[in-house]
Amino acid sequence: MFFEPGFLGTRAAFYMDVVTLYFAILPFLLAFSIRQAVVGNITLHYRSQIGILGLTLLMVILFEVGVRVEGGFIEYVKMSSVSYDFVLLFLAVHIFIALMAVGGWIFLIASSYRTYLADGIKGMGKHRRMGKWIFAALTLTSVMGCSIYGFLFIM
Repeated sequence: MFFEPGFLGTRAAFYMDVVTLYFAILPFLLAFSIRQAVVGNITLHYRSQIGILGLTLLMVILFEVGVRVEGGFIEYVKMSSVSYDFVLLFLAVHIFIALMAVGGWIFLIASSYRTYLADGIKGMGKHRRMGKWIFAALTLTSVMGCSIYGFLFIM
């Protein structure tokens, strides 16, 4: 089932459809979590951030294993009508932004937890500013990942 045709009606395998669908809804999951902090539900905000981060890392592992088993990027790009050089450059930028975003997200969660324990909610000004950047970077990463799916499996 993992490598069978997916459910989105493209050339992609099932696992790729699952991962792409997850990343398509990730910004909305993050927005829900951020909203919890805005309305003062800090516990749900923190727990949902940890859960979303864990699920995101699980999806990245699922994606990486699936891509390796199916032959890698080169096998996928052979099926596409989009230029190899364009997709490769787009992918490199996507990976760079994704690594920075997820690294920043992990740092933000860890440092904010320590700050919250030491200073409570009053020490969270820097958290809010950094959180906006992380949200933007994760949203951009999601959009770019879904675009790559389109380049490889639709076009």
